[in-house]
Amino acid sequence: MKHYRQELWFNTNQRTEFINITHLAQQCLKESGIKEGLMLVNAMHISASVFINDDESGLHVDFKEFLERLAPHRPTDQYRHNDTGEDNADSHIKRQIMGREVIIAITAGKLDFGPWEQLFYGEFDGQRKKRVLVKIIGE
Repeated sequence: MKHYRQELWFNTNQRTEFINITHLAQQCLKESGIKEGLMLVNAMHISASVFINDDESGLHVDFKEFLERLAPHRPTDQYRHNDTGEDNADSHIKRQIMGREVIIAITAGKLDFGPWEQLFYGEFDGQRKKRVLVKIIGE
């Protein structure tokens, strides 16, 4: 069995941002040489996410608005986590909702996605460097 590991680094311009990383995952798969197996993609920071969904701008606005209604950033004193001097408790909650990682099947050297599925990095406390792990195992 072969294995491959890569870290993808991001530094977003906004506090909350969704980035389509499908092409980066495909590039990792190509570099790995693996034709059949599994790809794990996970955000290595507790205020960021990785998820699979449609690449449709209206949907991404809906995600942001829904998450902000569910866990608003302000007022920051509404969260006990922020009593430590942090101001990002909402980001931790948003990450929990959107998810830490995804596993994608690899079939015939391709990411085995359904119709319209794309891979995204979700940032909820941005404007600083963060990483995503890509780990591929297979033959």
